[in-house]
Amino acid sequence: MQKTTQTHDGVNRAKLYQLVLFPLNNGATNVYFVLILSYIAQFGSSILQLGMFASLMVTVMRVADALTDPIIGAMMDRTSTKIGKFRPFMILGSATMAVSVLLMYVGLPFIPETMMWLRYVAFTLVYFIWVLGYTFQTSCTRAGQTVLTNDPNQRPMFTIFNTVGSMLGMGVMQFMIPLIKAMFDVKDEAGVLISSGYANPALYRIIAPVGIVISVLLTVLAIIGIAEKDQPKYYGIGGKQEKVRISEYVEIIKSNKPMQRLMVAGAGCKLALAIATNTTVLLALYGIVMGNYNALYLPMMVLGYVFAVPFFLLSVRTSQKQGQKASLVRYVSVALICYVGVLALLLANQHGNPALTLAFPMNGGGMINLYTVAFILCFGIGYGAYYATADMPIPMVADCSDYETYRSGKYIPGIMGTLFSLVDKLISSLAQTLVAIIFLVCAGLSDLPTDGTPYSAGIKVAVIIMFCVIPMLAWAATLLAMRGYSLTGAKMKEIQAVNTMRKKGIAQGMTLEQTMERWKTIEDCTNDPV
Repeated sequence: MQKTTQTHDGVNRAKLYQLVLFPLNNGATNVYFVLILSYIAQFGSSILQLGMFASLMVTVMRVADALTDPIIGAMMDRTSTKIGKFRPFMILGSATMAVSVLLMYVGLPFIPETMMWLRYVAFTLVYFIWVLGYTFQTSCTRAGQTVLTNDPNQRPMFTIFNTVGSMLGMGVMQFMIPLIKAMFDVKDEAGVLISSGYANPALYRIIAPVGIVISVLLTVLAIIGIAEKDQPKYYGIGGKQEKVRISEYVEIIKSNKPMQRLMVAGAGCKLALAIATNTTVLLALYGIVMGNYNALYLPMMVLGYVFAVPFFLLSVRTSQKQGQKASLVRYVSVALICYVGVLALLLANQHGNPALTLAFPMNGGGMINLYTVAFILCFGIGYGAYYATADMPIPMVADCSDYETYRSGKYIPGIMGTLFSLVDKLISSLAQTLVAIIFLVCAGLSDLPTDGTPYSAGIKVAVIIMFCVIPMLAWAATLLAMRGYSLTGAKMKEIQAVNTMRKKGIAQGMTLEQTMERWKTIEDCTNDPV
């Protein structure tokens, strides 16, 4: 791997520590993805007694999050401070989320039940403040890649380090919270669950500060990773701040065909992830349908990560040789095929039949059987292939941003990143509401189920729909969208060569219009150098 920052050919390459550290920004925000988007509905329903209002607000605030994206993206593109374009938003976002999460999980439960109206108001306001902070920081993950590196061989590496960062944030929280939750479960003498730890306010008073510390640490490391690159000489081909009006967004979307298709693919991937890994869905799958949440959740989560490791390496190698499109299509296809097996196994599951349910020899889960082996293989390979590509649309946003610079001459990474996240968040905002609606329609549950909710055929149907059917449909949409995606590996090499030549021309006194007329293809760069 190249370790220099800038080479004689004008290609912007990152140092190894920069490639490793900056993606931790995604890990920092994914801590809150777990703390808020995975647990806020349970918290609002079980602790604040807000019922379905909490699930509804997850959707409403996700939509609000999406609608604020274009505004913040335009702000970012116009920003230039002593500490750069991206770092101010990372710092402000991290601080805002930390304060709002403490207010939410530690402060709001002290509002008495006699003032329920204040709980509703405070929940809404604090949640919205968190949304603003989340948008500030998440926008930098996508936009900041454009200054980190434009080397087609390095950019796919962002995927693997981004996934590692995500695991350090999301994975640590997903592993830690169920362990802490088990400490607060209340059981009778026979070991039957009386009260779930998710209904104990003390759980949230522990996980919120721990999550904040982890997120702040990852943010500091990410800031170190981008510090050297967050300066004007790496901003596009002219180094200037673009002033693009919000009204111009529609034209940008209309003209940037690759971005249109990436929005569909990214939204499909995020919807699949948001629903299939939703805390309530997994609790219903392992705790109600399979019968032992404490014995099954952590082993299956760890197995998913273990299976993902070889696919990380394969996907990066494929991306470097054939481009990120080829890698995304190949491994999402693997996931789709394997989940046909997962679907069949869930349909065959019989509650209470040891031979047709998952079993692990821990916490009284029983001995591993043939059903478990088959489920591990289908789920492990499918989840591993998918998880290795789940964040691949993020570095592909940088490709679309570079294409926009190539197409129009404008360097607008903030707008391009938030255009992607706008659709991404609007689609994924449906996740929590869909979860609540599907449980209501299929199982007749007016409140979200807990691991103490009794089994019913309706709950099994709901789990199959959310754990298998919806992700499979989302992956199918991703594959369909990628069929017409034009930014192949060869095309990106041409775009980078043309942008580099135009940047050299501007540095020597040419206007942007002159450079765009002179260099349009890779042949122009070879036959007519500066």
